[in-house]
Amino acid sequence: MHGYRIRTAAPEDLDGARAVMLDTVYHVFGTGYVPRWHADIIDPEPFYLTSPRHTLLVAVDDTGNVTATAALDSRGPAYPPNPRWLAERYPSGETAQLRRVYVRPEHRRRGLARQMVAQLLEFAKADGGYRSVYLHTYPDSPGATELWRSLGKVVCDEREEVPDGGSGVVHFEIPLN
Repeated sequence: MHGYRIRTAAPEDLDGARAVMLDTVYHVFGTGYVPRWHADIIDPEPFYLTSPRHTLLVAVDDTGNVTATAALDSRGPAYPPNPRWLAERYPSGETAQLRRVYVRPEHRRRGLARQMVAQLLEFAKADGGYRSVYLHTYPDSPGATELWRSLGKVVCDEREEVPDGGSGVVHFEIPLN
């Protein structure tokens, strides 16, 4: 991709990756940092760089700045806050969960997220131990729902399927093959 390099994050990329992720949770999601949800953002190395089954990708522009992130780990969705049946359908260890697919606003609409997700799916296939790929997104995240619908299928839209709308999250499964 012209102007960008997508690569597996190295320790020297973590400050830039953390900045992209924190800016997203503060300025796009409006949640700010929530320790029980975002521990991997503050200290990504043990979550993504030390386990051979986990990874963090970064997109770096011509100036060397991290402009996007995308991660995969083997933790399935937790119950609670997610519905019990969802946690049972996507158990930890067998589920590749896509996380932190974030692109800085000024770098969106250039195919970075799609390319990074394709690399994460290749990583999951090469692992050999994953039977499904899961993720969740917030419908208000710019472009996210459209991207995920083009790559997979909705398995639960909390706004429609959970009493009181749950947390408003939309859960997806992406084909591994």
